[in-house]
Amino acid sequence: MTVPFRICFVCTGNICRSPMAESVFRTRLAEDGLDGLVEVDSAGTGGWHEGDGADPRTVAVLRAGGYETAHTARQFHASWFDRLDLVIALDAGHLRALRRLAPTAQDAAKVRLLRSYAAEAADKGADPAHDLDVPDPYYGDFAGFEECLEMVEAASDGLLAAVRTAVTARTVLPARASGYDDRRPAPDPAHPQEKESA
Repeated sequence: MTVPFRICFVCTGNICRSPMAESVFRTRLAEDGLDGLVEVDSAGTGGWHEGDGADPRTVAVLRAGGYETAHTARQFHASWFDRLDLVIALDAGHLRALRRLAPTAQDAAKVRLLRSYAAEAADKGADPAHDLDVPDPYYGDFAGFEECLEMVEAASDGLLAAVRTAVTARTVLPARASGYDDRRPAPDPAHPQEKESA
């Protein structure tokens, strides 16, 4: 039996951006027929909202978009790296915090910015200096949550393509003989071609 490809989306308190990304990406996986091969969850860098549901504005935006809204906030722990294939940060602050938390260099390499996949999907035409953060909508108005959802949706398409490639490689390669293989290595979804925001 193939081990699922595991992804965790991480924001600050796990009540706005990361549950939004989790819900959108879970829907993308189901539409693509990968939901049985990929597991998705989310967490926050802090534990301020552990046990709470998603912010009501996140719930409203997700419902309006036709996405699921069930969620319970929790905090990300360093011990999780061992079982995860990708840890998707919603902004550069999360990226830095998660990489500092990572027990090994290999674990730190699993942490990527969500919007780096939007840049990858846009024919690599993004400005290298472009800000790849999904802004925190918590202290703003409802329009900020709608903008957040748009950014998450745009990046989810590129992330889905990368994960599909990784899952295909994982399920096809073990079935092949362990001899010479002249194929090019599959792109690593943990390393899209982008420059990180500072």
